[in-house]
Amino acid sequence: MNNDTTTQHVSSTDTADVKTVTAAFTNIDAQAAASIKEMVNHYLHIKNALANDNAADAATAAKALENAIGKLDKSLLTAEQKTAYDANEAELSEHAEHIAKNADNIKHQRFHFIQLSEVIYLLVKNFGAGRPLYHDHCPMARDNQGAMWLSETKEINNPYFGAQMLKCGTVEEIIH
Repeated sequence: MNNDTTTQHVSSTDTADVKTVTAAFTNIDAQAAASIKEMVNHYLHIKNALANDNAADAATAAKALENAIGKLDKSLLTAEQKTAYDANEAELSEHAEHIAKNADNIKHQRFHFIQLSEVIYLLVKNFGAGRPLYHDHCPMARDNQGAMWLSETKEINNPYFGAQMLKCGTVEEIIH
Protein backbone atom coordinates (compact mmCIF):
# COMPACT_ATOMS: atom_id res chain seq x y z
CA MET A 1 0.00 0.00 0.00
CA ASN A 2 1.49 3.39 -0.90
CA ASN A 3 1.41 6.48 1.28
CA ASP A 4 -1.19 8.24 -0.87
CA THR A 5 -3.94 5.87 0.24
CA THR A 6 -2.93 5.71 3.90
CA THR A 7 -3.12 9.48 4.35
CA GLN A 8 -6.86 9.34 3.69
CA HIS A 9 -7.31 7.28 6.86
CA VAL A 10 -5.82 9.91 9.15
CA SER A 11 -8.21 11.31 11.70
CA SER A 12 -8.01 14.94 12.72
CA THR A 13 -9.63 16.29 15.83
CA ASP A 14 -7.49 19.44 16.04
CA THR A 15 -10.03 22.25 15.69
CA ALA A 16 -7.62 25.22 15.83
CA ASP A 17 -8.09 25.98 12.12
CA VAL A 18 -11.69 24.81 11.88
CA LYS A 19 -14.32 27.21 10.56
CA THR A 20 -16.98 28.25 13.08
CA VAL A 21 -20.57 28.69 11.87
CA THR A 22 -23.43 30.33 13.76
CA ALA A 23 -27.08 29.34 13.23
CA ALA A 24 -28.94 31.65 10.84
CA PHE A 25 -32.01 32.16 13.03
CA THR A 26 -31.51 33.56 16.52
CA ASN A 27 -35.11 34.41 17.44
CA ILE A 28 -36.52 30.88 17.63
CA ASP A 29 -39.46 30.16 19.92
CA ALA A 30 -38.25 28.15 22.95
CA GLN A 31 -40.73 25.29 22.37
CA ALA A 32 -39.82 25.05 18.67
CA ALA A 33 -36.10 25.13 19.57
CA ALA A 34 -36.68 22.29 22.05
CA SER A 35 -38.41 20.23 19.32
CA ILE A 36 -35.52 20.77 16.91
CA LYS A 37 -33.01 19.91 19.65
CA GLU A 38 -34.94 16.65 20.24
CA MET A 39 -34.68 15.81 16.51
CA VAL A 40 -30.95 16.47 16.56
CA ASN A 41 -30.54 14.30 19.68
CA HIS A 42 -32.26 11.38 17.90
CA TYR A 43 -30.06 11.98 14.84
CA LEU A 44 -26.97 11.80 17.09
CA HIS A 45 -28.32 8.55 18.56
CA ILE A 46 -28.56 7.13 15.01
CA LYS A 47 -25.03 8.33 14.26
CA ASN A 48 -23.64 6.70 17.40
CA ALA A 49 -25.51 3.45 16.73
CA LEU A 50 -24.10 3.27 13.19
CA ALA A 51 -20.58 4.06 14.46
CA ASN A 52 -21.07 1.12 16.86
CA ASP A 53 -22.31 -1.12 13.99
CA ASN A 54 -25.69 -1.48 15.73
CA ALA A 55 -28.43 -1.44 13.07
CA ALA A 56 -31.22 -2.29 15.54
CA ASP A 57 -30.35 0.67 17.79
CA ALA A 58 -30.14 2.95 14.73
CA ALA A 59 -33.64 1.82 13.70
CA THR A 60 -35.01 2.55 17.18
CA ALA A 61 -33.46 6.03 17.16
CA ALA A 62 -34.78 6.69 13.64
CA LYS A 63 -38.31 5.79 14.77
CA ALA A 64 -37.92 8.26 17.66
CA LEU A 65 -36.73 10.87 15.13
CA GLU A 66 -39.83 10.25 13.01
CA ASN A 67 -42.01 10.84 16.09
CA ALA A 68 -40.09 14.01 17.00
CA ILE A 69 -40.56 15.41 13.47
CA GLY A 70 -44.32 15.00 13.88
CA LYS A 71 -44.30 16.86 17.20
CA LEU A 72 -42.85 20.18 15.98
CA ASP A 73 -45.55 22.87 16.20
CA LYS A 74 -44.77 24.81 13.03
CA SER A 75 -47.18 27.60 14.08
CA LEU A 76 -44.41 28.66 16.50
CA LEU A 77 -42.07 29.44 13.60
CA THR A 78 -41.88 32.76 11.78
CA ALA A 79 -42.80 32.69 8.07
CA GLU A 80 -39.11 32.66 7.10
CA GLN A 81 -38.32 29.89 9.61
CA LYS A 82 -41.30 27.82 8.45
CA THR A 83 -40.13 28.11 4.83
CA ALA A 84 -36.63 26.93 5.80
CA TYR A 85 -38.01 24.02 7.84
CA ASP A 86 -40.62 22.97 5.26
CA ALA A 87 -37.93 22.82 2.55
CA ASN A 88 -36.34 19.88 4.41
CA GLU A 89 -39.13 18.21 6.40
CA ALA A 90 -40.22 15.62 3.80
CA GLU A 91 -36.65 14.50 3.12
CA LEU A 92 -35.93 14.36 6.85
CA SER A 93 -38.94 12.09 7.37
CA GLU A 94 -38.14 9.91 4.34
CA HIS A 95 -34.59 9.09 5.40
CA ALA A 96 -35.55 8.56 9.05
CA GLU A 97 -38.26 6.14 7.86
CA HIS A 98 -35.79 4.16 5.70
CA ILE A 99 -33.36 3.84 8.62
CA ALA A 100 -36.20 2.84 10.99
CA LYS A 101 -37.53 0.13 8.66
CA ASN A 102 -34.14 -1.49 7.98
CA ALA A 103 -33.01 -2.76 11.38
CA ASP A 104 -31.50 -5.77 9.58
CA ASN A 105 -29.67 -3.86 6.81
CA ILE A 106 -26.98 -1.51 8.11
CA LYS A 107 -25.66 -0.88 4.59
CA HIS A 108 -29.07 0.53 3.57
CA GLN A 109 -29.23 2.55 6.79
CA ARG A 110 -25.81 4.05 6.14
CA PHE A 111 -26.83 4.97 2.59
CA HIS A 112 -29.84 6.91 3.93
CA PHE A 113 -27.76 8.35 6.76
CA ILE A 114 -25.72 10.21 4.12
CA GLN A 115 -28.83 12.10 2.98
CA LEU A 116 -30.22 12.42 6.51
CA SER A 117 -26.94 14.03 7.60
CA GLU A 118 -27.13 16.59 4.81
CA VAL A 119 -30.70 17.53 5.80
CA ILE A 120 -29.91 17.68 9.54
CA TYR A 121 -26.89 19.84 8.68
CA LEU A 122 -29.19 22.35 6.95
CA LEU A 123 -31.60 22.22 9.89
CA VAL A 124 -28.81 22.90 12.40
CA LYS A 125 -27.28 25.66 10.24
CA ASN A 126 -30.69 27.37 10.27
CA PHE A 127 -31.96 26.65 13.79
CA GLY A 128 -29.00 25.54 15.88
CA ALA A 129 -29.08 22.51 18.16
CA GLY A 130 -28.92 23.96 21.65
CA ARG A 131 -25.20 23.09 21.79
CA PRO A 132 -22.13 23.16 19.56
CA LEU A 133 -21.93 20.40 16.96
CA TYR A 134 -19.04 19.27 14.82
CA HIS A 135 -19.44 18.89 11.06
CA ASP A 136 -17.27 15.88 10.20
CA HIS A 137 -16.26 14.47 6.83
CA CYS A 138 -15.06 11.07 5.68
CA PRO A 139 -13.34 11.13 2.26
CA MET A 140 -13.85 7.39 1.77
CA ALA A 141 -17.63 7.16 2.28
CA ARG A 142 -19.90 6.81 -0.77
CA ASP A 143 -17.27 4.87 -2.71
CA ASN A 144 -14.62 7.55 -2.13
CA GLN A 145 -16.91 10.45 -3.06
CA GLY A 146 -16.96 11.47 0.62
CA ALA A 147 -19.81 12.16 3.01
CA MET A 148 -20.43 14.30 6.04
CA TRP A 149 -22.14 13.88 9.39
CA LEU A 150 -22.68 15.88 12.56
CA SER A 151 -21.27 14.91 15.93
CA GLU A 152 -21.61 16.11 19.49
CA THR A 153 -17.90 15.42 20.12
CA LYS A 154 -14.64 16.51 18.54
CA GLU A 155 -13.53 12.89 18.46
CA ILE A 156 -14.13 11.17 15.10
CA ASN A 157 -16.43 8.12 15.31
CA ASN A 158 -17.24 7.29 11.72
CA PRO A 159 -20.86 6.12 11.21
CA TYR A 160 -20.19 5.02 7.63
CA PHE A 161 -17.60 2.36 8.46
CA GLY A 162 -18.02 1.68 12.18
CA ALA A 163 -15.33 -0.57 13.64
CA GLN A 164 -13.85 -1.13 10.16
CA MET A 165 -12.50 2.48 10.08
CA LEU A 166 -13.91 4.20 13.16
CA LYS A 167 -11.41 7.07 13.18
CA CYS A 168 -11.48 7.91 9.46
CA GLY A 169 -12.51 11.53 9.01
CA THR A 170 -11.82 15.14 9.86
CA VAL A 171 -13.66 17.98 11.58
CA GLU A 172 -14.72 20.54 8.96
CA GLU A 173 -16.72 23.09 11.01
CA ILE A 174 -18.06 23.80 14.45
CA ILE A 175 -21.69 24.95 14.40
CA HIS A 176 -22.96 27.09 17.28
